[in-house]
Amino acid sequence: MALLLREALGDSLRRTRVAQSRTLREVSNTARVSLGYLSEVERGRKEASSELLAAICEALAVPLSDVMSDVSVCLSESTAAEKRSHDATEQSPRIAGDTRVVIPAPTRALAAA
Repeated sequence: MALLLREALGDSLRRTRVAQSRTLREVSNTARVSLGYLSEVERGRKEASSELLAAICEALAVPLSDVMSDVSVCLSESTAAEKRSHDATEQSPRIAGDTRVVIPAPTRALAAA
């Protein structure tokens, strides 16, 4: 399944916060957003508005453009991985639905044993 924008955005925000050794509470207080909502955004469960996203980025002291660049890279990598997986599946040999499997009868030497 394809990575959603909100999931990639949440991953990027969480990685940034963790890299700064900051807690959800710290960032939520600075950004003036509830701790629970920030947690939902980081987990990709909630779609952040542009205003909320700007407030979170400001609280993390990271430009929104940097976060969006990171998200773009994540989405590109996810899409490429999904395409490789799909291509590998497409190239796998397939057995037609009307193919019959024939098991030869045992030879006399095996039947006597």
